[in-house]
Amino acid sequence: MLQFGVAARNAWLASIEAAIGALPLLQLFAGSEPSDCSQPDPAGLLATIILPSDWLTAPAGGTVGQLGTWSANAIANGVAASFRIKDSTGTVVHMQGSVGQGTGDLSLQATNLLAGQLVTISVFNLTAGNA
Repeated sequence: MLQFGVAARNAWLASIEAAIGALPLLQLFAGSEPSDCSQPDPAGLLATIILPSDWLTAPAGGTVGQLGTWSANAIANGVAASFRIKDSTGTVVHMQGSVGQGTGDLSLQATNLLAGQLVTISVFNLTAGNA
């Protein structure tokens, strides 16, 4: 297995925010995450959150976390199961994962969403391999 030092892991993590860009869209879906980012969106769009211009913390020890408040009102009723992070135009999917309440790749305060309800992302962290 390849091993990377902290400087390489931190550089890789810093490149994620640079590649995706400012004001990306985080979308929550009721459907499960597709097999890869090139596949169509899952069923049941529940919310779209416009992330801040600077949306990830500076890498430290091979880890980054969310920066700022990530919230918006839900647009539909449903149980959040997956998410996608897209560029600011919403056309390119750069990242996807599972959603849970205290679990998953992205954690919500509650996964059962109602239209009009404020949705706040509780925890979002990325850890580079062997960190």
